[in-house]
Order: sequence, then structure tokens, then C-alpha cells
Amino acid sequence: MSGAGGFVGLPVLARLARADSEVHALCTRARPPTLAGVQWHRLDLADYAAVDEVMAELAPERLVHLAWYTEHGRFWGAPENVTWVERSLRLLRAFVCAGGRRLVMLGTCAEYDWRTATDPLVESSSPLVPATLYGAAKDALRRLASAYAEQEGVELAWGRLFLLYGPREAPGRLVPSVIRSLLTGQPVATGSPEQVRDFLHVEDVAGAVVALLDSSVVGAVNIASGVGVPVGDVVDRIVELIGHPELVRPGMLPDRPGEPPLLLADVSRLHDEVGYRPRFGLAEGLAATVRWWQEHGE
Repeated sequence: MSGAGGFVGLPVLARLARADSEVHALCTRARPPTLAGVQWHRLDLADYAAVDEVMAELAPERLVHLAWYTEHGRFWGAPENVTWVERSLRLLRAFVCAGGRRLVMLGTCAEYDWRTATDPLVESSSPLVPATLYGAAKDALRRLASAYAEQEGVELAWGRLFLLYGPREAPGRLVPSVIRSLLTGQPVATGSPEQVRDFLHVEDVAGAVVALLDSSVVGAVNIASGVGVPVGDVVDRIVELIGHPELVRPGMLPDRPGEPPLLLADVSRLHDEVGYRPRFGLAEGLAATVRWWQEHGE
């Protein structure tokens, strides 16, 4: 598994470790988190010779590839997106050469054409016209990786993430920025409260990724709640949990160009084919996230 120490990676890894199977985690950190049942391998995915060596040594049957460039506020147009297409394809090739049979890679709702996103987005029929380098890089990776995997007889499932939140999220993102500001008594500016978004707790994201890995489903699968919630309602729920409504400045944060009024997933494949349904509702998930920041936040 790559990206094992990240926001999504760590809860995915924890679930895999509890599944009583041999788990190997790739990480660039000198001191990765301690997790029972996990064998860590310090590896820079830019070192292709080392990647080949590790894949040949481990000969994994399955792979979850989560690593990518994710710096908040910069990843949308960062040139590192191109770099990660290259690294991901090289990792895939090493996995196939080592005899791998099934893998899960993560995509993004930014692969879809947001200009036409007036209904829930469906994997098989909604247009794919990314408006950012990030979305284009993910879409390009999916196309190349899928063609290569099919040619080599390898199963490739593509988990297309929508909006996620939860413990350990980057502090500048919506949910943690509101929580941390209210907890410290600082004003917080938010974007358009009317925008409708599809939010999923990171533990449910992890559950969906593992369920996808354990299934026989191939191709793109939306990983989302399937429930549209106005951004203003999310902020209001956090205020209900913490208080200090006077600190919230709705609509004061400019929206990114091209932001659609609705961004909602059709989750039929996730529910019916993968067989996964989220455990956290938004109210419960936000309450758990607030508790985490109360215990661990600055």
C-alpha cells in the first residue's frame, strides 16, 4: 500500500491490518506510525529501481495506491500532478511485473465536467471534462492505467473520491478550519453557503476503499455519501456543536473559479455492486470530528 501515512491512508491501513492478512505499507517517513500487523518499508516512489526491487521482493497479489501530491490550496494546478502520473504508472508496471492481480487507485470528482453537474454524477454516463490540472492528471492516469491493466489481465478498480472530512485533515480545509477557529475564538470566513456538496467521513472513505479492494468490481466507483448538503448547513452544524455563531463570516471567502452550485455523487455502484454503505451520518461524523480536534487540536 502506498500513501499509508496520509489522511486517507492511515485509516485504510488500520482496516487492512485488522483483516488478518499480510500487510506491507510504503512510506517516505523515517519513523512511520506504529500499527500492529503492518510491515513498513521506507521507499521513495521516485526511485524506480528501488520500487522495482521492493515489488519483486514482496510480490504482492493486491495493491492500494493512495500516494499523491495534496498540499492544500496548491494541488489543483501544481506541476507535481504530472510527476505523480509518472510515478503511479511506474508503480503499476512494477506491480504487474511482480505478478500482482488486483489494485485500487484513487481518483477525484474533479474528473467530471462540473459545468454540467446539475444532477448526481454517474460513473458510466456523466461527462469527464476536468477543468484543473489535478483533475486532468487523475483522468489521464485512469485511462492509461485501465488500458494497461486490461491488456495485462489485472483487475483495476478506480475509487473516485468526492468531499471528505474527519480527524487529521489538513487544517486549512473547510471543516477543520471552521472547527479550529471556533475552538480558539477566531473569526472564520467561509464561501457560498448555498453550494451543495457531498461529504463523507474519512472512516467511511477507508471502509469503501477496503470494500472495493475486497470486491471483484473493476472500473470507476464513486466514493461518496450520495447525500447533498449545503455548505452553510455544514457550518451551522459545527456551530451547534461548539457555539460562537458570531465568529462565522459566510460568503466572505471567494469561491474558486468554476465551482459548481451542485456536486453530488450517484452511489449506486458503491451500494449495489461493492456492497458498502457509510456508517457515519453527517451529524454523527461532524460530532466525532469536533471531539477529535478538541482532544488533539492546537
